[in-house]
Amino acid sequence: MRVFTDLQHLPAFQNAVLTIGSFDGVHTGHQYILQQLQMLARQHSGEQVVITFDPHPRTVLRPGDADFRLISTTQEKIERLQAAGVDDVVIVPFNLAFAQLSAREYVEQFLLGRFHPACIVIGYDHRFGHSREGGIDFLRAYEQQGFFQLVEIPAQTVDEIAVSSSKIRKALERSDLQLANKLLGYAFTLSGQVVKGNQIGRTIGFPTANIRVEDPHKLILPEGIYAARTAIEEGRFDAMLYIGKRPSVETTRETVIEVNLLDFTGNLYGRYMSVQVLDFIRGDEKFADLAALQAQIAQDKLKIQEKLKRI
Repeated sequence: MRVFTDLQHLPAFQNAVLTIGSFDGVHTGHQYILQQLQMLARQHSGEQVVITFDPHPRTVLRPGDADFRLISTTQEKIERLQAAGVDDVVIVPFNLAFAQLSAREYVEQFLLGRFHPACIVIGYDHRFGHSREGGIDFLRAYEQQGFFQLVEIPAQTVDEIAVSSSKIRKALERSDLQLANKLLGYAFTLSGQVVKGNQIGRTIGFPTANIRVEDPHKLILPEGIYAARTAIEEGRFDAMLYIGKRPSVETTRETVIEVNLLDFTGNLYGRYMSVQVLDFIRGDEKFADLAALQAQIAQDKLKIQEKLKRI
């Protein structure tokens, strides 16, 4: 898969079959769009092109919205699109100038001028241009003039629940991993570089890898203990995930993300690690001493091992 971030140096795509959107989470609704993209690309003997944005448009258009969080970072999104078999991803640097393009400028200068698409595949609620003035009907006028084929994708449902990134975010914010992961079509992921922590876990028999998430808008789950899995060079490992402020060992405002890989010994510092979060175990607690904390973690480990046998 090719990834492009410079709009001034795009290749000449061959019979581009493209789709446009934020694709936050690359959830089951997005995956259906990508399946249609692949089918139509075969019909047109063309390339699949996914156009997405960085940063997310909402962070630019509503800079004061401090509560907005992303299901996936740009890197995580790229990984999901690659796993889906996409040919090309174009990451548009989203800024106020781009947001000010009229619907006509967006179609004629951006879509037609840079991509010359044979086909455009979009969701039923896709909006574009200044003040979101453009939509399906606007694109239909260009289709009728023979510029491209337009394919509209209706809303997708999972167990009669309409899939949307906002519904997934709300499920994650209440630690409902079962619903969130069902709507995502895969396990919610936290990823980042493994950095050195205070190494208290080693002293109680549960060494952890501290993950630093770079994107400040990435959604971090509520504080607590989670069942997880991670794949590293040495293999695939079940894991205990802790998110919280370590109230039993220190006083801090900083939320940490710590992963204890079950049945693994080795140095993980400096590595990029992705952790699949599979289920919520319990909320964070403050214990009287390290011995009490150690005993609880041992119980958590047993519970997580039992849960992961069934997942």
